[in-house]
Amino acid sequence: MLTLSARPLPLPSLPGMGAAAAVALAALGLHHWLPLDGLILAILIGAGIRSVKPQMGGLETGIHLAAKRPLELAVVLLGATLDSRAMLAAGPLLLGGIALLVGLSLLIGYGIGRGCGLGHRLALLVACGNSICGNSAIAAAAPVVAASEQEVATALTFTALLGIGAVLLLPLALFLPGMGELRYGVLAGLTVYAVPQVAAATALTGALSLHMATLVKLARVVMLGPVSLGLTLLHRRHNLPSQGRPPLLPWFIIGFAALAGLRAAGLVPDGLAAPVGEVAHGLTLWAMAALGLSINLRGLAQGGGRVLAAASLSLLALVGLALGLIWIVQP
Repeated sequence: MLTLSARPLPLPSLPGMGAAAAVALAALGLHHWLPLDGLILAILIGAGIRSVKPQMGGLETGIHLAAKRPLELAVVLLGATLDSRAMLAAGPLLLGGIALLVGLSLLIGYGIGRGCGLGHRLALLVACGNSICGNSAIAAAAPVVAASEQEVATALTFTALLGIGAVLLLPLALFLPGMGELRYGVLAGLTVYAVPQVAAATALTGALSLHMATLVKLARVVMLGPVSLGLTLLHRRHNLPSQGRPPLLPWFIIGFAALAGLRAAGLVPDGLAAPVGEVAHGLTLWAMAALGLSINLRGLAQGGGRVLAAASLSLLALVGLALGLIWIVQP
C-alpha cells in the first residue's frame, strides 16, 4: 500500500528544530573558512555539542524530528532537479548499463561492508550511499531498514568524506589510455556522489565532460525509486506479523517521483531546478546538524575505521565497474 504521511509539527518540537538550524548556520559560516564540506561540519559540530551536553532536555523531540523530516523533504525536492529529456539522450545502452552498475555495486558494496565487520543496516546504508547518490540514497534506505540515527549519521559522515576524496582524486583517471572528455564525463557521473560535486570533478576538463557527467549522475539518481521499492519488498518478507508492514514506498519517494514526473511534463520550469537544488541542500544541512546533535561522537569514532575501509573499498569497486561499463558502451 502506498501511503502519504505529513503530520503537523507539534509546538514542543520547535526549540529543538531551532537548535539544529542554529548548528546548521554555524556550519555554513565555518565552511567558508575551513576546507571541510558543510555537511560534515554540521555533523561534527552537533556531535561535539552532544558530547559536552549529553542531556538535551526539552530539545530532544525537535532534534529527532529535524534529523528526519528535512532530509525527507530534500529527497522530494531532488525530483524537480531531474531532466528526463537529457537523460533519454544518453541512449538505452548507457541507461541500461547504469541500472546494472547500480545493482552490482549495491551487492558488492554490501558484501564488502559485511566483510569489514559492519552490521546489516549500516552495510546497506553505506552501499546505497556509494552506489546511488550519497545523502539522499541513505535517507531513502534508512526508514526501510529501520536504521538508527547513529547508523545514519555514521554512514552519512564517511560517505561524505569519501565523496570529497573522489572529487579530488578522480582527475587522475585522465591519464588512463583512451580517457577523453566524453569517457571522463561518464566516469565522473558514475562515481561522484552528489550532483553539485559533478562540476568540481570535471573542472579540469571541458563542457562536454560536465554535460555528460551531469546526465549520467541524474540517471543514477532515478534509481532511488526502484532501489527503495526493492529494499522494501525484501524487508517486508522478513518482518514478523507482529512488527507490522512498512508502506510499500516511503512518502518522500512518492513525492520524489511526482516532482520528477511534473518536471518531465514541463510543469516545473527548468529555471527552478537550480534554486530548488539549493533549498534541498539547505534542508540536508539542517538534518545533518540534527543528526550530529543526536549521536555519540565516541561511537562515531570507534567504528570509523571499519566504515571508512568499507566505503573506500566499495568506491574502488564502483570505479572498476564504471571503467568496465565505459569500455563496453564506448569501445
